[in-house]
Amino acid sequence: MLTVLVANTKGGCGKTTIATNLAGAFAVAGFETVLADCDRQKSSLGWVERRPGSMTDIKSVDWTQEITPLPAKTQRLIIDAPAALKRKQVEELVHMADMVVVPVLPSVFDENTTRKFLGLLDKLKPVRKGKRAVAVVGNRMRPRTRSAERLDDFLAGIDQRAVAALRDSQSYGAAAMYGLSLFDMEDRRALNFLQDWRVLLSFIDETTANKDS
Repeated sequence: MLTVLVANTKGGCGKTTIATNLAGAFAVAGFETVLADCDRQKSSLGWVERRPGSMTDIKSVDWTQEITPLPAKTQRLIIDAPAALKRKQVEELVHMADMVVVPVLPSVFDENTTRKFLGLLDKLKPVRKGKRAVAVVGNRMRPRTRSAERLDDFLAGIDQRAVAALRDSQSYGAAAMYGLSLFDMEDRRALNFLQDWRVLLSFIDETTANKDS
C-alpha cells in the first residue's frame, strides 16, 4: 500500500483540492483508493459523498476524531490533514505515510508558516534519514508572474524546490461541486491541466517505486 499525506499548517493552501485530485488520479489508474479526512470541516468526506456512482469508486474514512481501520485491499491511501496540526500529530501522520505532499501558494503571507512547517518536517527522523520523501507543490500558480518567481526564490532560500506547479483554474471548483477530479472530466479545458499533475504523479512513482501496488 502506498500512503500519501497532504499537509501544511497554513490554511487555505489547497490541501483538499490536491488530496481529492490525487485520489481521483489513483482511482482512474485502477487502484483501490481510500481518502482519509482528518479535518473537522470534512471537505474530503463531502467530496466523496457527492461523487457519482458511475465514476471509479473512491472510499473514505473519517479520521477527524481517531484513526480507524482501512477498508480491505486498500492500495492507495491519501490523507487530507488539517491546518491546525500539533507536532505530535505531524509525527504520527508522517510515520504512517510514504510521502508528504506540501501545497504552497505563491503568496508572501504563506511563506513564514510554510518555512516553519518544512523546518519541522526536516527535523523528523523519517524525513531526516531519507525514509520519507517531501514533495513541495506550487498551487494555484500563474506562470511568468512575479508571485511565481517569488515562490521559486523563497523555496531556493530555504534549500527547497517545487517538484510540480499546478496552474490556477476554475475547473477545480467545477469538478469538486460534483465529487469529481480533473481525471474524471472530459472537458478540454480541464484536460489541459492534467500535464501539471503528470509531473507530480511521476515524481511520486519514481520516489516510491519499491512500494507494493
